[in-house]
Amino acid sequence: MLTANVTIKRLNDKATLPTYGSEYAAGADLYACIAETISFEPGDTKLIPTGLAMEIPAGYAGLIYARSGLASKKGLAPANKVGVIDADYRGEIMVALHNHNNVAVTIEPQERIAQLVITPYLTAHFEEVSTLSETVRGEGGFGSTGAK
Repeated sequence: MLTANVTIKRLNDKATLPTYGSEYAAGADLYACIAETISFEPGDTKLIPTGLAMEIPAGYAGLIYARSGLASKKGLAPANKVGVIDADYRGEIMVALHNHNNVAVTIEPQERIAQLVITPYLTAHFEEVSTLSETVRGEGGFGSTGAK
């Protein structure tokens, strides 16, 4: 199991540090740092503060994913599907939650709202060329690998 040291700063005294739900959990839970309940009407998207800022090491990124329980029980998931926190970002971690449900739902103070995965990444060197190598797939697009 790889580990990375991530320094974290509470921007609000009521902020909860991320926690892992089990020994081998890939994602650490992020918590809503709000003073009162927030309601989401169907189709609403709202930015939810965590009250935290982080210093993610160079060569790593923080990826914000939905919590399966929140998505399946309340229909709330990150509006951008996966949020990306770059290593040079030092502002507050915010989670844009969207209500995919057809009824109003709420988020309570200190409720777990998303999960954060810290992961290494590669930076590509893009080289423009006039031709690309040939493959069996070629230009087959969406759904083409399952077509007969």
